[in-house]
Amino acid sequence: MAVLSIDTSAAVAVALVAEDGTLLAARSVDERRRHAEQLAPMIAGVLAEAGLDRGDLTAVVGGTGPAPFTGLRVGLVTARTLALAVGVPALGVPSLDALAVQAVTDLALAPDDEVLVATDARRKEVYWARYRVVSQGGIDGVPVVEPVAGPDVARPADLGDALAPPAAGRLVVVGEGATLYPDVLTVTDGAPVQPDAAALARVALQRRDAGLDLPTEPLYLRRPDVQEPVAKPRVVPATGAVVGGDA
Repeated sequence: MAVLSIDTSAAVAVALVAEDGTLLAARSVDERRRHAEQLAPMIAGVLAEAGLDRGDLTAVVGGTGPAPFTGLRVGLVTARTLALAVGVPALGVPSLDALAVQAVTDLALAPDDEVLVATDARRKEVYWARYRVVSQGGIDGVPVVEPVAGPDVARPADLGDALAPPAAGRLVVVGEGATLYPDVLTVTDGAPVQPDAAALARVALQRRDAGLDLPTEPLYLRRPDVQEPVAKPRVVPATGAVVGGDA
C-alpha cells in the first residue's frame, strides 16, 4: 500500500511512497504554466513504475502552498478528486513545511537551529516562514520542525526581523525565493530550493500518525489578481433613487 503526493507550489512534483516512507517512484518537471496537462501522465507514470494502481493507495497528499492561485489550485483539486474517487483520505501539508524538513536532513541541522524558507511569490515578493528544529528525526526518522513566524508574503528587503539570529543554534536560509534575491537573502550552500513531493508525503504520514489535523485548504496569502467587478450604483430617473452597488 502506498501514499501518492502532489505538489504544484513551484515545479510540478509527484511522488509515491510506501507507508513506512520508502520512496517508490517520483517525477518532477519545472513547469509553471501547464500544471493540469502535466499531472495526469506523471501520476500514471509513478504508479506504473512502482507496479501499483490507484486501488493500492491509502492516502493522497497535496502541498497547500503558499503559491500563486492557478497552479496551487490544480494540484489540490487533483489530490482531493483522486482521494474521493479511490475512497482514501486527502491530507494537506504546507509546502514551506516540507522545505524546512528537507533542510534539516540536507544541511544536517541540530535541535534549536532555525530555518527561514523563502519561495517565489512573484511581484518581487517571497512567501516565507521561519521554523525551529525540534528533532532531527522522530520514531519514523522524519525531522520535526515547529513554526516560529509566518507564513506570510513580503518583499525580501522587509524581512529584517525574520533574518535575526536565533537565541541558540544557527539560522539557515533555503528556497527558490532566496536564490532570486541574493542581494538581500543569502541562501545556504547545499540548501533545498523546491519542495520534494516525497518529503511532503513523509511529513503527512508523520503528522497523520500523530493524530494531527491535515486540512487541504490552500494557503494563498494574498487576494487574486483578477476579481469580480463591484457593481456600480445607478440612479433611477425621475425618482432619484439609488439602486444596486453598495448603496
